[in-house]
Amino acid sequence: MLKVGMLSKWHVHAEGYAKHVLETGKAEITAVWDDDVERGSKWADDLGAKYYSDLDEFLASDIEAIVCDAPTCDHYELLMKCALAKKHIFTEKALAPTVAECEKLCKVIEDAGITFVISLPQRISPAVKFAKKMIDEGKFGKISLVRLRNGHDGVSGNWLPEYWFDATKTGGGALMDLGCHPMYTAAYLLGKPKRISSVMTTPFGSKVDEFATATIEYENGAVCVGGTSFVSYRTPGSVEVYGSDATFIQMGSYCRFFSKELAENGAPQGIEPVLPKGEPQPIVQFIEACVNKTGTPEIFNTKAAIELTRLLENAYISNNENRIVEL
Repeated sequence: MLKVGMLSKWHVHAEGYAKHVLETGKAEITAVWDDDVERGSKWADDLGAKYYSDLDEFLASDIEAIVCDAPTCDHYELLMKCALAKKHIFTEKALAPTVAECEKLCKVIEDAGITFVISLPQRISPAVKFAKKMIDEGKFGKISLVRLRNGHDGVSGNWLPEYWFDATKTGGGALMDLGCHPMYTAAYLLGKPKRISSVMTTPFGSKVDEFATATIEYENGAVCVGGTSFVSYRTPGSVEVYGSDATFIQMGSYCRFFSKELAENGAPQGIEPVLPKGEPQPIVQFIEACVNKTGTPEIFNTKAAIELTRLLENAYISNNENRIVEL
């Protein structure tokens, strides 16, 4: 059994990740570190694990891998120690708020030869897998636009924890959190970005961005418009790809693929495509990779982590300085 340590319960996904780890049947949680003694010790008791307030003692225990749910702005310092201790690393996104931190951290991770996975779950969703397959097969022709959206009412519905609005810990608001999904998905579908502009607002007056839209131009001429929100009621997630020869739209339960080829063959209204099956969540793939010693899955690797932060960091620069940023 792989011995896993949970690195903080700060993140709202921490309990879910612990559940996934245990459900694999291939790993056990033996240690918990948290800088909040009350929170960490209670969670350790719930998991039947040992609580550590000292990170060095945590890393010196029997753990082989860690799952990082610490505040985003603490990732660099914490994960640097984990990498130097040669513990396999699974981390919530973003890896760190700045590209400089990511690049230094990733070099140490790569030099350590450990398995690394960053949580980019939308890359393995059925709709995105279908869009990627159609792009790779050239079905869209020349792509002009990809539009991606997700959001919830965590602010307007008043259910996000108060500490979620402390930018010294989170690194930002809606864009840094949910906005990661459009960012890393667009990079997966479209390749290398060329320039970015963004607009962020706070309609409910919290201390971080509550609504954000980023527009990214890619070297192939395509543009991605990515939107995210903490103030939208029942926002259906969407993946839309528009090309010269085909269009794909998935919005909530609605899913449709239109193409010139289909129209010529008697289906001008398009079809509801059979989507590929989803894959195991990144945390499950991480456990499998550690157990089977297969290394880092390519779509969740250090390069993907750096490129995500490159978009995030420059989106905030664009908004804060009111300008388009060349990448």
